Amino acid sequence: MSDDIEIDTGDLTRRMEGAIAALRTEFASLRTGRASASMLEPVMVDAYGQKTPINQVGTVNVPEPRMVTINVWDKGLVNKVEKAIRESGLGINPQLNGTIIMLPIPELNEERRKELTKVASQYAEHARVAVRNVRRDGMDQIKKAKADSMSEDDQKFWESEVQELTDRYIKAVDETLETKQAEIMQV
Repeated sequence: MSDDIEIDTGDLTRRMEGAIAALRTEFASLRTGRASASMLEPVMVDAYGQKTPINQVGTVNVPEPRMVTINVWDKGLVNKVEKAIRESGLGINPQLNGTIIMLPIPELNEERRKELTKVASQYAEHARVAVRNVRRDGMDQIKKAKADSMSEDDQKFWESEVQELTDRYIKAVDETLETKQAEIMQV
């Protein structure tokens, strides 16, 4: 292999890691029947004229396994936070107690668990597509390098490197999905 032409596998790795990180963030928003502060991360509140994450308008706590509380700092935002939670699609009914919003987490039924596993599968497929897009970019880099005098052996070497990287991250996506689905289905 010649030293003059190299493919930046570090960049490809970083981008594939980004796809896995995005998947984990999406999975954190899926409710599993246990209370978690991270389930509120995707919920945005219309505060001060812009969309703001809940954790920037109040303190999110998990005082017990089936309860999340939000202590809203600005009394004028309590109703907006409540509205954002109701419209988020989390299936949680907020209860107001002054500036504290309590979110009791109901037990998931079997039908809802199956729905959530399907949603998790969709998230995982998006992550797989993202990893494959990074693979395609890597293969495009190799094709350009071949046009710029890369040898056949170097081309095959880099293609196998990029493919191994892709396979490793696709496997990580699948393992993360299996773990999440088992967590969702656990009663």
